[in-house]
Amino acid sequence: GKRTQLTFLLLCLSKPFLFSQIIPKKNRHEICKYLFQEGVLYAKKDYNLAKHPNIDVPNLQVIKLMQSFKSREYVRETFAWQHYYWYLTNDGIEYLRTYLNLPSEIVPATLKKSSRPPPRPFGSGPPGDRP
Repeated sequence: GKRTQLTFLLLCLSKPFLFSQIIPKKNRHEICKYLFQEGVLYAKKDYNLAKHPNIDVPNLQVIKLMQSFKSREYVRETFAWQHYYWYLTNDGIEYLRTYLNLPSEIVPATLKKSSRPPPRPFGSGPPGDRP
């Protein structure tokens, strides 16, 4: 009857909220810290993997948090060869800066200027020589 429909609706609406409560705050913080530092994150599509290779948290928690971030447009996602790849967006940078309480001078590695010298202009090497 109506009561069953209402209960089902409440369960459906509360599912995403319930899962966000399953990720311990410490793990959420570790994932966010890594994502902000690097600007990118990947995870193998393996929901049973005990630990993520770069972060000391279960792989499933990384995937689920990134799905949530993707829906809020904090990350862009690509998928290839059974791996997810997430790239921090500008909105994601702002959100994480607030969440992690970081000053604006601190930026993800993907935004840091490279210390490598600029590449040589085309044709500046010896004739007939390959770079």
